[in-house]
Formats: sequence, structure tokens, C-alpha cells
Amino acid sequence: MRSKFVRLLVGVVLLLSLGVSSLSLVGAQDMKVLRFGRSVGGDLNTLDPSVAEVADELQVIEQLFVGLTAQDEATGELVPSLASSWEVSEDGLTYTFSLRNDVTWVHYNADSGEVEQVLDESGNPRPVTAHDFIYAWQRTLDPTTASTYAYVPAAFVVGGEAYQGGGAFEDVAVKAVDDYTLEITQPEAVGFAPYIYGLWMVRPLPQWAIEEGGDEWTEPEYINSYGPFALKEWEHAVGLTVVKNPFWPGTDDAPQPNFDEVEYVFLDPPASLAEYEAGNLDFVAAVPTEEMDRIKADPTLSAELNIATRDCTYYLGIDNTEAPLSESVHLRRALSYAIDRQSIIDNITKGDQIPARWFSRPGLIAAPTPDTNADLGLGYDPDKAKEELALALEELGLGSVDELAPITAAYNDAANHGQIMQAIQQMWADTLGIQVQLTGLDSTTYFDVVTADAPQIYRSGWCSDYPDADNFLRTVFRSDAGQNDSGYVNEAFDALVDQARLESDLDARRELYVQAENLLIVEDAGIIPIYWYTYIQLAKPNLEYTTPAFGYQRWAKWNLK
Repeated sequence: MRSKFVRLLVGVVLLLSLGVSSLSLVGAQDMKVLRFGRSVGGDLNTLDPSVAEVADELQVIEQLFVGLTAQDEATGELVPSLASSWEVSEDGLTYTFSLRNDVTWVHYNADSGEVEQVLDESGNPRPVTAHDFIYAWQRTLDPTTASTYAYVPAAFVVGGEAYQGGGAFEDVAVKAVDDYTLEITQPEAVGFAPYIYGLWMVRPLPQWAIEEGGDEWTEPEYINSYGPFALKEWEHAVGLTVVKNPFWPGTDDAPQPNFDEVEYVFLDPPASLAEYEAGNLDFVAAVPTEEMDRIKADPTLSAELNIATRDCTYYLGIDNTEAPLSESVHLRRALSYAIDRQSIIDNITKGDQIPARWFSRPGLIAAPTPDTNADLGLGYDPDKAKEELALALEELGLGSVDELAPITAAYNDAANHGQIMQAIQQMWADTLGIQVQLTGLDSTTYFDVVTADAPQIYRSGWCSDYPDADNFLRTVFRSDAGQNDSGYVNEAFDALVDQARLESDLDARRELYVQAENLLIVEDAGIIPIYWYTYIQLAKPNLEYTTPAFGYQRWAKWNLK
């Protein structure tokens, strides 16, 4: 899924020999090692904060690079991180951040087997400064970097969008007042701007390491970082290891780690579960749905199972520019009404997910909730589905569904996406008589394919980067949004989300988002929401860990008893 802007990438890769890889699943006895089974197999595309967009990539970046600000895991409340404090001007436009002066750049030395401080030209430890932030802003916003998320921070700094369009970076209002003071001026007074300034794509970057390593600068031999952990190994398509950074001073949101190493193993859910039950993993981030009944019935595994709220939405994107779906809103509505979301949860996912009637996850700031807006959106209604289909056929001038142009749907071929899409395919056939052709695509490149040329219908997901409905609606579906793979365009929708962004009254903001959701989901049926996610995890009893309602897991907070 995209997160956030971010996508949750789910892939599947055959392991040559289950439990055997050059990344040892058992740490040295004199070290404290967390063995973490990632939610999917396959490889990460990148660890470059400027271009990363997949949730599992951001999970690792969170351990290596820390932002100006952070979100409280439980409440989403904004807290200081690399910025010890900040001030805002009376007009709400200019933020001045005071940076910590005790954070230095580090690199894991494979020859010495130690994390070492990076030295400057004078032979002194190189500190993380405001100038490293400036370089990150310039590199991310530079159109030649091709950052898919650059449009987000660009909208929150004067001159940002102009620089993306070919202007000069000197006109971008991000300024190093001195080594430890960063000033950012936004074009409009948006109250949640400090959340944006803490996002991964504008975190400090090591210009010297990037210039030396080029496209490979995030490989272990080149990468410089500064967070709680440093990158030790990355065996592509197998796993990676991060090691404790002894020079990290610790913050409230990212303390000094309790673990010497974390082994992040790339296995699909069935393989992860097998390794977990064999005692080779301490934590599994995703559980195979076909095993949920057995796990819940097992006295040991059921006690280790954790299902918790997750700030993500599972949905079907629709290419709003390709016939026949682009030609009839009634056809799009018919497909949405025909999906029995509760049946998918009860019979396939089995993880206490919640059927989604709209896109923005309840719990986000200003987002609609079932309590405040119970009638919003679309749900399962086979009678209405048939009514909408009849209107669609009339609108298209067709005598029957057999005359419809072919409809195809794609999904990333991993985890339970195939099962979900097959169930939906059957619902469409049973309720509407519409035969949809499914295509499973390689998970590693799936979202690149979707972005380059969106399939007629495609499975996707979205998790929050900051806990505000703006991050779901304006960030993803505004007509010019970089994540708007569906090609959804509605000027009234754009106006609503733009107005809501600047509105200070919470109830008034929510009402604007209600209107925007109604346009997106009902009036235009631009996408089809399926369910709101939950975490479904397994953890050994001796592992103390946190499950964030917002943001990513912070391994520095975890511990083995």
C-alpha cells in the first residue's frame, strides 16, 4: 500500500531453501539480536529517502534517518525529534527550528566490524546540521531526482513548486540561519505544516556520500546515516541487517536501542510463519490469512497474536480515463455496490478489519467517522448494484452486459491479494454478470507499472504519513497529485480539499472532507474502498514491542526481556 503517501508493497519470492540464507537467522550468543520477519518477500527498491515510497522501505529508513519532528505512536501528536524546539511567526507562515547539536553522521565499517563516526575535512566528527537539511530539500525537489513525493513538501515552502517547474532553488524559502537553526516559510498558513517538515523525503542527507556512491549510495559500503541504527548488510531479495549506532544520543521518540542488531528478513507470510514456529524469528509482521483459523485456535499462537488498528485503507483504484469505466459512473457504482466487504473480512482476511465506505481512515484529524457520518459513502447493496448496472447499460447504449467492452483488473501477486481479487471477481460475476479478467503482477515493480500506466482496475492501499485527512484526500486524489494514478479529476473536489487544508475549525474541516468523500466515492465513484486495515502480527512472549497507531515501528523502543 502506498503510504503515505506511502504504498504497502506486498511481494512473493521463492526462497531457495527455507530458513537458509547468508543473513543468519540466529545472532551471536553474546549479542542481543531482534529477528524480524518482514511482511513480504522480494527486495526493497531503495533506501534513498528522496525517492522511497513503499511502506517497507520507509520502515527501514525510519531507523536510519530521523526527522525534524515525529508523531507520537499512540496519539499521532507532533513531538520534537532532531529539532529540539521551534517557533512560528505571528502570521503562521514561518517556522524556525532549533536543531540538536549532538547528532553526528556515522558509517558501518565492515573491516573493523564497528559503527564509526564520519569525519569532516579537519578530522572531526561530522555533525548533522541545517545545511544537510538544505541539501535534502534541494535534491528531493529537483525534478531530475524524479521523487514521486516531492510535490508534498513543495507545496509547503515558498518557491517549492516553482523550483520543481524549472525555477531556481535560491528562491525556495528554506534557509540555514546557522549550523543549528533551520527556517522554513510556507506560502499559506497551514497548521499541520510541522508534520510535513518531519517527513522522510526532507530529512538530512549526506551530500558527500551521495556524490561518491552515485545511484548506489545506499549500499552498505557507501551509506552514511545518523539515526538509532546503521546499515550493516543488505543482501538483495534476502534481507538486511541494521546495527546499533552507539553515537546516537537518543530522543523520546527514538531512544538508544536495546538491540545490538536487527535482522530484517525478506520472507513471504507462509515462510515467515514457518520460521517463527521453528523459533528462528522473534516477530512476524504479517500472518498468512489461510492460517488465521489455526492460529486463533492454537493456545500458544493465539496468545502471541496481536491484531491492532492500523492507519491504512485497502482500495481498488480505477483508471478514470479508459473506457468503458471512464464512460459511465453508473458502471463504476455498480461494481462498488456489488462487493461484499464484510464477506472478504470474514472469509479471507480474518483480521478484524472494518469495511470501508469511504477513503480516509477514521481516527485521522478531521476525517469522517462512523459515529459522525454513518450514512456516508457506499457499501454492499446488490439491489442497488443491479439498478446502477441497468442505468449504465442504458447510458452506454448496450442491450446486455455481454456487450460491455472487456474489463481487466490487476493486483500485486503476493500475500492474500489474489484471494481477495478472485472473491471480488466472483461477486461481480454473480451479482452483475460481468466477467472481469484478473492479472497478477510482480510485486517488486507493481506500483511502478501502476504509476506508468494504470490498469483499468488495480488493487492498492494507502497509509498515513501524517495523521490528517488531508494526507488521504488532497495528497492522493487532488487532480495534480503525484499519487493520483487513477487520473481522477474534479474541480469541485480540488476546491473542497484546498479549502479544508486552510480551515482551522475542526468541525468545519470535517464537513468539507465529508463533501469531498461524497464526490470521490459516491457522485463520481472514482475509486472503490474495500476495508480499513489492521496490524496482524505474531511476537514471542519475551519481546517487548509497540504497535503504532500512527507512523512506523521504532525498533529502538523494543526489547527482549
